[in-house]
Amino acid sequence: MFALPETLTLAQAKAAVQSIEDALGQGSVEKGALVIDAAALRNFDTSAIAVLLEARRLAQAAGRALDVRGAPPAMVELSGLYGVDALLGFEAASNGVHSTRA
Repeated sequence: MFALPETLTLAQAKAAVQSIEDALGQGSVEKGALVIDAAALRNFDTSAIAVLLEARRLAQAAGRALDVRGAPPAMVELSGLYGVDALLGFEAASNGVHSTRA
């Protein structure tokens, strides 16, 4: 499992993607789906969505699925506004479910 930091904005995005790449490359994340824990996120902008989309791309390139867990409701809503909620495995925020496997 890879945990996102409390703050993920443009300033932290490149380092976050690099950390995800490193974790995948070193095998320090479990086999199977790439699980990202987003529960700690408190301060984020659209860059966090971009990081998750890049994580999805990296996971797919490695033959794995992406599983985002604990996404804050505001992140789910933001991903819906950009039309990428389904790509990230988020169900409609109105269902009260904030992530599923993609």
